[in-house]
Amino acid sequence: MAETGKRLGKLPPRYKFILNPHDDLRLSKCPICERPTHMRKFALFIVVEGAGPMVLGKTCRFCTPCDLVMVHQDELEHELVVAFEPRNPDAIGNDYMVFGTMDKKVWRKSLEGEAIPDPLSHVADFEKELDLHYDPGGWRPA
Repeated sequence: MAETGKRLGKLPPRYKFILNPHDDLRLSKCPICERPTHMRKFALFIVVEGAGPMVLGKTCRFCTPCDLVMVHQDELEHELVVAFEPRNPDAIGNDYMVFGTMDKKVWRKSLEGEAIPDPLSHVADFEKELDLHYDPGGWRPA
């Protein structure tokens, strides 16, 4: 989400978002309400430094009551590598930001080769980006 409060997408903001940077933590329960999460496919709108914007179809953890999309960073970065290897290998490892989601119907049409004249008119920014903090537990000296 943009720091200045300006929106990138033209659709109303939708969903809360968490990027999970912890390799040893899988979000099978919602960190907000503690209910079980389920898998759901999203068309994530991502801007990669040096490569520009892209839309990536990604199956993510989702909590329906909290409207929370949870993405595991290691999985996302693997999919970015797979996407950029054949087209733009120089973009691999560059900084990126997940801004929101694109309407899935429009995203599917673009996969079929249909040109989208104004892609940002089909993008909804995340209404809120949350940080994930957790205590891995275990023994610690006093």
